[in-house]
Amino acid sequence: MEAKAIARHLRVTPMKARRVVNLVRGRQANEALAILKFAQQGASEPVYKLVASAVANARVKADREGLAFNEDALFITEAFVDEGPTMKRFQPRAQGRAGRINKRTSHVTVVVATEEEKGK
Repeated sequence: MEAKAIARHLRVTPMKARRVVNLVRGRQANEALAILKFAQQGASEPVYKLVASAVANARVKADREGLAFNEDALFITEAFVDEGPTMKRFQPRAQGRAGRINKRTSHVTVVVATEEEKGK
């Protein structure tokens, strides 16, 4: 069984979010949640919520299909970060110039699946 969760327009730069997502890719879902709970990076909180959401989506999907659900059998099969829209802001600089500030956003996707789905 496979379940997906997507967080769009996160106010975290994609480069910083990728550092956090790389920590948990391929790990067991419960282990990934434990790692994210104690990670120092600022992007770890929204990624934690996203992995928890993917696990909850898997639970709902299993209930809907009438399958037995085992949270310990879930692994993070896919996890990736795409770049979202960039908000452009300007800050005054010397001699009447303006310096551009890019406020980047991210789209983060996490897919969890059981071991037999992971092999396919």
